[in-house]
Amino acid sequence: MNEREQDHTLEFLLAFDGRTHWLDRGYCLRFKIRRVPPEARRPHGLEYSFTLHDPAGRRLVGFDNAHDVSARRSRRKDRARTGDHWHRAEGDTGRPYRFEGADKLLADFFAEVQRVLGERGISDEVRDVTEHNEDGS
Repeated sequence: MNEREQDHTLEFLLAFDGRTHWLDRGYCLRFKIRRVPPEARRPHGLEYSFTLHDPAGRRLVGFDNAHDVSARRSRRKDRARTGDHWHRAEGDTGRPYRFEGADKLLADFFAEVQRVLGERGISDEVRDVTEHNEDGS
């Protein structure tokens, strides 16, 4: 993907900020994404949280960089920590995610969403979209 295509994908992704996509039976996808100054934890300059929730509001899948996670299965006491991570299941504290770009982030998130919804017999068809400001309105 060339730089112009990457910029277009990033702008597309940024437009999702504050959206909730409502699916069958009360399941929903929630998107938060914004530009931030690049730093060690967010070298790509994005703060994001993409989550799938069940009708009771429990997170089933999530890709975010809200907190650091350690690399699993590491024998070193000083395990590498990363901001980018994903939660594969309800209750998962997170596992490192290698951020390679906006297009891959979207593809990986939606692949996991389809996996979980498929296991539950829920369609991934979007029934409604709502948008919220930072203050929740």
